[in-house]
Amino acid sequence: MAKGLKSTWLWISTGDLRTELRQLEDEGRDAGPLRRRFNAMIRLGDDGIYTERNQRRAAELLDEAAKLKMRKGYGYVEPSDLKSIRKLRPRGPRRFRKPLPDRALRDRLTGAWLGRCVGCLLGKAAEGVRSDRFWPFLKATRQWPLRDYIRFGARGKAGRDFADLARRSWADKIDHMPIDDDTNYTTTGFLIVRQNGARFTPADVGQFWLGNLPLLATCTAERVAYRNLATGIQPPASASFRNPFREWIGAQIRADAFGYVNMGDPRRAAEFAWRDASISHVKNGIYGEMFVAAMIAAAPYCDEPGKLLKVGLSEIPSASRLAEDVAEAIEWHRQGLTYDEAVERIHAKWDENVGHDWCHTNSNAVICAVALLWGEGEFGLSVCRAVQPCFDTDCNGATVGSIMGMMLGAKKLPPRWTGRLNDTLHTSLTGYPVVRITEIARQTFELFREIR
Repeated sequence: MAKGLKSTWLWISTGDLRTELRQLEDEGRDAGPLRRRFNAMIRLGDDGIYTERNQRRAAELLDEAAKLKMRKGYGYVEPSDLKSIRKLRPRGPRRFRKPLPDRALRDRLTGAWLGRCVGCLLGKAAEGVRSDRFWPFLKATRQWPLRDYIRFGARGKAGRDFADLARRSWADKIDHMPIDDDTNYTTTGFLIVRQNGARFTPADVGQFWLGNLPLLATCTAERVAYRNLATGIQPPASASFRNPFREWIGAQIRADAFGYVNMGDPRRAAEFAWRDASISHVKNGIYGEMFVAAMIAAAPYCDEPGKLLKVGLSEIPSASRLAEDVAEAIEWHRQGLTYDEAVERIHAKWDENVGHDWCHTNSNAVICAVALLWGEGEFGLSVCRAVQPCFDTDCNGATVGSIMGMMLGAKKLPPRWTGRLNDTLHTSLTGYPVVRITEIARQTFELFREIR
């Protein structure tokens, strides 16, 4: 089997099984009855598990895991359906009534699109690099603390010691935002609403993916959901069926367009995000997208990051792990911790060398919260503080860039950040290989006016 198609990532790997064990623990299920079988499969290694027989066994094991009972005393209440989520939200400003001129809102939208591309481009150079390599590289090349796009190349000892990283840092060598899943999904969300209107459904999201998004452009939870959709498994089952990544960051990075078309209406932005997230994620995976979409929708009307975070929290269950983790970061800021101390606490709580922690919704949402709180209202400082902690750098840079761009507007974004893009975004979406950022922002604004 392993000698056929090269896309082994479409199959169940031993890493997937390790992730499932962690996911079961996180969501409060008692994995005890299946742990020995999980460990036996993991010991096979990927060469051993990539056979037809062992793929069947692994799939059966994931199916049995889905039926495990919850542990007694589990302290969180985390539904995945919208009605139950709404019942468990704290009070919040469901809608902002203060009118803003159309020209101001269009400027905010343009800023959000530009900010997302800038943050993503900044973070791409560090994607997948752990802090024990990235931080010494920045220091050796006199780029610590991070304050600009990472320079290409390095000389002398730094060039020898960090040759791999120096070659990856190419933002100053290109003239556009290259293809990336973080911007693919922003374009995808916009197109889903434009094609289906404000009443789009989770099934519409799945249908759009199958018709427009290349399978090999998807990762982790989206990859599993795509596979499920292609075999006829409907939402919301497409999110949970044999999906160890169901609370990873994938939905959180798809939030932005739903905030863009719902400026001033965080409640509806969160609902749009739920419809999107529910085809591939459950629980905190869904909450991450709702949290970010609500903040983006509120950003033109709320210029204090602390208040903005509370708007996001008002759209997710207060007894969830995500609400607890973000609230903890807010408390660090209230206590007067420095930015470096906050980052140290993030690394103490989540292990960046474990894929489940590195790519989980919660760890990365907290990094975004810290970047906003310690960003001092400055665009450049905020996106740099989203990328410097490591973990999922391009995702976090893009999310914080989008929020800050929406809060500040395009006119207030420094040209040294936005000029590198040359108003050009590349995607892997059918029919959208090259996009003018200002043009898609204009179209997004027209869609916002149409559906509000």
